[in-house]
Amino acid sequence: MGNAGALILYRNFEQGHLFSELTWILENYRNELFDARDVRARYYECAHELVEFSASHGFEGNLWHCFLTFLIVNHENAYSLACEKRGAADGSIRELALHDFRIFKKLFDFHLRDMAAELGLEAGEIEPLLAYAGVQDAGIVFGKRIRDCICELAVTLGSAANPEAFRDAVADFYQKYGVGQLGLHKAFRIAHGEDGVKLCPITKIAHVQLDDLVGYESAKKKLIENTEAFVRGKKANNCLLFGDSGTGKSTSIKAIVNQYYDEGLRMIEVYKHQFQDLNAVISLVKNRNYRFILYMDDLSFEEFETDYKYLKAVIEGGLEKKPENILIYATSNRRHLIRENYSDKEEVRQDMHTSDTVQEKLSLAYRFGLTIYFGAPDPKEFGHIVTELAKRQHVAMDREQLLEEASRWELRHGGLSGRTAQQFIQYCLLRE
Repeated sequence: MGNAGALILYRNFEQGHLFSELTWILENYRNELFDARDVRARYYECAHELVEFSASHGFEGNLWHCFLTFLIVNHENAYSLACEKRGAADGSIRELALHDFRIFKKLFDFHLRDMAAELGLEAGEIEPLLAYAGVQDAGIVFGKRIRDCICELAVTLGSAANPEAFRDAVADFYQKYGVGQLGLHKAFRIAHGEDGVKLCPITKIAHVQLDDLVGYESAKKKLIENTEAFVRGKKANNCLLFGDSGTGKSTSIKAIVNQYYDEGLRMIEVYKHQFQDLNAVISLVKNRNYRFILYMDDLSFEEFETDYKYLKAVIEGGLEKKPENILIYATSNRRHLIRENYSDKEEVRQDMHTSDTVQEKLSLAYRFGLTIYFGAPDPKEFGHIVTELAKRQHVAMDREQLLEEASRWELRHGGLSGRTAQQFIQYCLLRE
């Protein structure tokens, strides 16, 4: 079988230790220089790691093939990044990739049962790894859709007729789904590692859709139009969703990334204390073949907070132009984001230039080209939201009684809002 150490493009894997151990076993299990008991002990350790890894990722079927497939689709190199942007790459890089895929093809074609017989393993120690059935809805790393795509690719690669067909299947995957974390995940948060700022995947995102938000049709239409323009390479605006609490601002943005993920939209969650990292984050993603929304939830500043100045420079005003594949979406209960006082407009104050103070506080909000208002519903709209949610959740209650109880509920639980309506429906379901 092929020598895994001879790989050129596909090296230094994220799960490199497990890959090295498994390939060493496959290459040496017949080597008389090594005691079969020691090799068998190393196999058991690898089998343990392979099962734990596969369970966390939700893989099923041939776990050896799934593991190799994960290494391939998660590896960012000159070939995979070229395929992500342009499809099947041409030139020398294509031949170098073929060299590596010849090795991978031999790894896929290796029959683990042959090794099991040589090492004296029982069927129960090898067969479950070749037809693994996972726990339903297990896996914390990938969403079900991407997990299924990787498992399907593993089957395709396992049956590839030759290295060229193997390469073509991988290139198609790269072009369709992308490569590495940015290709396989929808959303990310900012973290600091040994090498500085990095992006960590958010693995569990509420699978909400814009249709789940009852009402606000005009607001949703503006958000959709702006986002569609962005993902299709047209001019789009940074967007501020502002208004009353519990009206669906954050839900709308979560729904947006679910709706346009297939078109290359990704989201990076940013907190106020991370604004100083924005330039580093932009450097990480500006040359990738995706569209990124920097998402800032519940954005507002007190008068003494000055972190907003970093955000102003990133949005508009710095020397470096903001990349075209990046937009900023923010939600806030405040229209102007920064707390204002009546004293800001008084004629007598310590600050001699009152108008400059006011303009400074408004300048951040003005940098959002699109502002969308989410206001609290009036009683009639609240009733419509309640009845529609009750219908969708199959709440068995007379409409008149439903509205009467909903009215009493909102008086005690935060007033008129979509969130209050949803909480009331959940309460009704618990009583059934």
